[in-house]
Amino acid sequence: MENLLRSAGQRQNHVLFHHEKADGWITLAKKEKSGAWRQYHYEPDQLAEELPKWTGEDVYFSQNTFYKPQRRIENIRQLRALYVDADCYTLGYDPEWVAGKTDLEIFQGVLPEPNIIIYSGRGLVYVWLIEPVPYKALPLWQAVQNYFCEKLKYIGADSKATDATRIFRIDETVNSKNGKTVRTDCRHQHRYILRELQEEYLPDLTPKKEKKRGRKPKIIHIHNLRTLHYARLMDIVKLIKLRNGEVEGHRETLCFLYRYWSCCLTDDAADSIKQMLEFNGDFAVPLQKREVVRATKSAEKAWLAKGCPKANEEAVKKGYPAAGYNLKNTTIIKLLDITTQEQEHMSTLIDSGEKRRRRGERDKRRYQRRKEGKPCRNEYIKEEKKKTADIILLLKTTMERHPHMSNRKMAAQLGISESYVRKLKAVLTPKQVRTGCSPLY
Repeated sequence: MENLLRSAGQRQNHVLFHHEKADGWITLAKKEKSGAWRQYHYEPDQLAEELPKWTGEDVYFSQNTFYKPQRRIENIRQLRALYVDADCYTLGYDPEWVAGKTDLEIFQGVLPEPNIIIYSGRGLVYVWLIEPVPYKALPLWQAVQNYFCEKLKYIGADSKATDATRIFRIDETVNSKNGKTVRTDCRHQHRYILRELQEEYLPDLTPKKEKKRGRKPKIIHIHNLRTLHYARLMDIVKLIKLRNGEVEGHRETLCFLYRYWSCCLTDDAADSIKQMLEFNGDFAVPLQKREVVRATKSAEKAWLAKGCPKANEEAVKKGYPAAGYNLKNTTIIKLLDITTQEQEHMSTLIDSGEKRRRRGERDKRRYQRRKEGKPCRNEYIKEEKKKTADIILLLKTTMERHPHMSNRKMAAQLGISESYVRKLKAVLTPKQVRTGCSPLY
């Protein structure tokens, strides 16, 4: 297939292609010869003008966007790509050979074909572009990301390069470690839908409707924990804003919790320290760098213990669900002196009183909807299911009569979006649809 990026004829099209119709701030970074990082943030409409200035050695850009010019996990605005950084050179593999190997062994059903392969100088990076999803989808995004990385571990996939704030090299810049020019191979322009990737490649992430006794499958348990960690991390960020950075007496505790939850989310201890130090900078009176790193060191130790079978076994014997810090909401609320007024702005750090208040608010809204004659949730779901069933019937008929009709034309004919057509096709007969056959033959 012709390389779409190179046909455009401009180096910066790598970034523009990746961030087409993006929303939020995009980071461009350059590592200077002194080892220091020069990092700037631009909005999408500034990229075309600014990119030509970023040339030479060790130039990078962020794969996702941020709602403000800070490359931190709690500032994620749009998740726009999945990626795997394969350090194949550590295994003595040639990147070209690895690309051919994965084409035969992985991208024929184990994983979908990536949109872009970045030949970074010594290794390569696989990039799957996705329809943008907001920060609330981060736990699901991270679960899919980690799964993709695990499947490519045998060719040197770096499990520490899976965080949402990751930056990668730009096409036609230079890797100073060996002097090679970075190049990209663009395979296709289709953007995947995150939920569809999860459903097709991570079936265990969605529990079956039938209730069964015993523990939840491991993947579901990890996904739920990651969701909790992210919600709590976002809550303490919100707490800092509510208090205008005035958190004396709680600074060490806040940094400790941030570092621990960040480690659990990104699986990258070094990056978690960097982000914690930036978080510390949000305080009205920040702690000294050396002091805060030393004071929160046990957070990293606890995170490492979570991956140690012996430590987990010991924790279970003592009555804990697992190793690490398994703090209750009430404990965190007490540690940080979170008031009832502040809890109204929290998503998960709330006590029983705030839960009752929210339940009462939901009941009031439900009563008002009934009073206005609006259908209840169950009735609404039934009505939507009927509509979906009708659309599926029409789609089946259309596919039978026009087996080679494009998704775009089908969407126009049925009055629905093209992405919805793809979703329904995947549910109907995934294998037959991918091969272009009618599901009714």
